[in-house]
Amino acid sequence: MLKPPTGESQAMSQERIAPTEDETHTPRWVPLLVLFTIAGLAETVFYSQMLAFTPLYLPKLGITEESQILLVVGWMTAVSNGIGLPLLPLWGALADRYSRKPIVIRSFVVVVLAAFLASISPGITLFFIARSITGFALGNSGLMMTTLSERVPEQRIGFAFSVMNSAAPIGSFIGPLVGGWFVDSLGFRNLMLVNLAVVACVVVALIFGYRDPYHGTERKPLLEMAWDSVRIVGRSKRLRTLFPALLLLFGGWMLAFTYIPLVITEIYRGADPGTAVGLVIGASGLTTLILAPVLGALADRLGNWRVLFAGATLALILWPLPALTRDLISFAILWSVLNGVISAVFALSFSVLSSSASERVRGRVMAFAYMPVNFGFMVGPAIGTWITQRSLFGIFPAAAVLTGLGLLMLVLAHRFPVEDYPEPAAISPASDQA
Repeated sequence: MLKPPTGESQAMSQERIAPTEDETHTPRWVPLLVLFTIAGLAETVFYSQMLAFTPLYLPKLGITEESQILLVVGWMTAVSNGIGLPLLPLWGALADRYSRKPIVIRSFVVVVLAAFLASISPGITLFFIARSITGFALGNSGLMMTTLSERVPEQRIGFAFSVMNSAAPIGSFIGPLVGGWFVDSLGFRNLMLVNLAVVACVVVALIFGYRDPYHGTERKPLLEMAWDSVRIVGRSKRLRTLFPALLLLFGGWMLAFTYIPLVITEIYRGADPGTAVGLVIGASGLTTLILAPVLGALADRLGNWRVLFAGATLALILWPLPALTRDLISFAILWSVLNGVISAVFALSFSVLSSSASERVRGRVMAFAYMPVNFGFMVGPAIGTWITQRSLFGIFPAAAVLTGLGLLMLVLAHRFPVEDYPEPAAISPASDQA
């Protein structure tokens, strides 16, 4: 999805445990990397299929008018992320206070419950609840990366993170591609049951597949711990400008992504709409697999900020173009290139965000790395409920406007220096008032 595209937890501020000499030569971290990558893949496949095929399933739940479908799709997506976002700091605080493993497992249990409710929903009310509770699943990737960083040798961390985070584009490619045929042949309910079984196996694997020796030592109140992380971001001019910039960039992306299945079915009038949706979205996932590494390699040579600016500018130019086509092949090509570019921009944002925080507070800042795209999944579809009532294809110029605003804020954020602030607990009331 794009697990969805997925918000992430903190706990990366904990001190990294250096591997012993034996661990350096014996890659005991590889099974854990494989487990986390498979878990992320299964989760992303579920989210990508839920996003892609919900619009096709709503008529079976009694939502038949196009205007109603547009509203329900937008509000379901916005509500699920609106529920989950305020809880992101809390999941990190719980992990810091107690243990990471149960907080990670919690997110996959929520996915199992959501898939079950979606598969048995007799009407729109229970299905809406199933979509909404997925917001409680946010906040696992940061914890998994933190756990990996404590097991993986220093010189292999980049490789490990790249492998684990490759699950998102691969899942976004495989999910709709396979799910399209499945929905047309066996139905959406059965697809949800398959997801339920797969993610349930992931839960079992996570419970028994690894031992997490980490136990939290922090004893401050949970809400205070959660608020501390928010304050770290708020005290930096660069960070408090960069986060809204990324929100605007990814808000435009999520605005369009939410309604892409409906755009495809508007263009394609054949007998297999699920297959058509799966092929177009699957092709865009394949393009992401190609373009993201290319832009990443360019960023290594030319600099992350420079390539981020270039990628966002290219996305700004491309956004209006899909609104001008009514041919499925032309649309599929344009959307594939556009989605690949903005996905690469999303990947680069992690490096830019990391370099915008001092080493001492970088872990807590990276706890919110997924917040812009998760928040975009709330704001974008909410805007879309108004735009699509006037024109379904209006989502593309609207995404261009949001991207342009985000690009301007990126330029502003880049001008601010990286600031190093003391831990919030060490900030005196006097300095707080200064």
